[in-house]
Amino acid sequence: MNLQSIGYKALIEKLNIEGIVHWHYSSIDIDGHTHKIKKKTGYTHEIYPKKYAIEETIINHLEFALKYDGVNLTLLTLIFQKIDEQELLLAITNKPTGKYIRRLWYLYEFLMNKKLPIADLTQGNYVDLLEKEKYYTLENAPSIKRQRIRDNQLGNSRFCPTVRKTKLLQEYEAKKLAKKSENLLTHYSPSVIKRALGYLYTKETKSSFEIEKVKPSSSRIEKFISLLKEAHKDDFCTKEKLIELQNRIVDVRFQDKDYRVTQNYIGESIAYGEEKIHYVSPKPKDLPALMEGLITAHQSMSNSTTLSVIHATVIAYGFVYLHPFEDGNGRIHRFLVHNILARGAFTPNGMIFPLSAVMLKNPYDYDASLECFSAQILPLVDYTLDDTGTMKVENDTALFYRNIDMTEQVERLYAFIEKTIDEELSKELEFIVQYDLSKKSLQDIVDMPDRQIDLFIRFTLQNEGRLSENKRKKYFDFLTEKEIGLMEDSILKERSV
Repeated sequence: MNLQSIGYKALIEKLNIEGIVHWHYSSIDIDGHTHKIKKKTGYTHEIYPKKYAIEETIINHLEFALKYDGVNLTLLTLIFQKIDEQELLLAITNKPTGKYIRRLWYLYEFLMNKKLPIADLTQGNYVDLLEKEKYYTLENAPSIKRQRIRDNQLGNSRFCPTVRKTKLLQEYEAKKLAKKSENLLTHYSPSVIKRALGYLYTKETKSSFEIEKVKPSSSRIEKFISLLKEAHKDDFCTKEKLIELQNRIVDVRFQDKDYRVTQNYIGESIAYGEEKIHYVSPKPKDLPALMEGLITAHQSMSNSTTLSVIHATVIAYGFVYLHPFEDGNGRIHRFLVHNILARGAFTPNGMIFPLSAVMLKNPYDYDASLECFSAQILPLVDYTLDDTGTMKVENDTALFYRNIDMTEQVERLYAFIEKTIDEELSKELEFIVQYDLSKKSLQDIVDMPDRQIDLFIRFTLQNEGRLSENKRKKYFDFLTEKEIGLMEDSILKERSV
């Protein structure tokens, strides 16, 4: 094949743009007549027949990129920084109502924070900035009179994530997981659900701490449980609430009164004096604008019909990528998922999904959900690290955190939610039902106090259905061999039903 780059691929090569990862690149087979798609890990290379060839201009490649490669706000910003503004002005003047030219015009002013010396449009229908069949968008998008564009992006000029409508995400939508969890609960009595809930709050709390290898005191566990119980009541995604949240979940010595003022990062010591860096956070000076943008995006999605899982992902993962505090960012990130799902009525009223427990059991998948972005940005950050572990970022990096494609993160959060409903939630509810049946059957054999029956069941289940000799002598020496055998058999029978 005789391939010629087109769209973003051509512009990256022509303008010497390095390091920016995009999910879709295009080429023209100038001798061919067939359309081919080659998928590799992380991106798709689409090869078009020669009839798609265009005249070699920056504007033509930009139009092709918007039409076939999609919207990459970071890449577009870097392209706009390098092109001749007069070339764009001429294209707008020649074809002012063209939908792709109008989008380029709007995106140029949006991303460059600069108004071009050209009059507003006075005719033409309004068009969506992002095509709804390709992207998740805001429903009540503001109409921009100047370009006659509806800016239906999920964010704003300070923080603007994008989420593509992939086949996998549309399949998850069709599964209606929120309804599935509601239907699951209808099979259990209110008393069983209430008892399960008490355990699930504790399990979620301990798992969230354990992910970060933190062993909290009982008082910190109780504080986090009380927070989870408030998740459906308040909107915690404001600056004041986030600071309050951080203060409630970290050791009192590490409470912040504002966003951090030092450069932080995630790394590990691999040898004496040698650190392996996994992620570098934004510069402290860039945080106020980025966080203000994230909070504004949250408010826009809260006032729209944006799907709760999309909303929860872009805000919770956006938060942990910005890493605004010195401590507690991971726990707040996972709490925000609960907060947004609960307030969006995705989680059944009064219920909690033990998502952190699933993430803890599937550490590779959880790490991968974070590394979708962290692995991409690390090569773009120039930093120095002194012998005390203090980091200094040398280049301007705010742009890289401002416009993140969150598609893969949404796919992975959906997978965690589905696994939580199918495994953790149903397993816990069913355990309580079986536990009650076992308890009743044991009382029919020997009428013991509740506490001793609970101990017998726990010890027996811990030892694969049989009471160990040691536990028998220590706690149940008053039972006969026959009674113990009958009780063990009863527990095993209930478990097998």
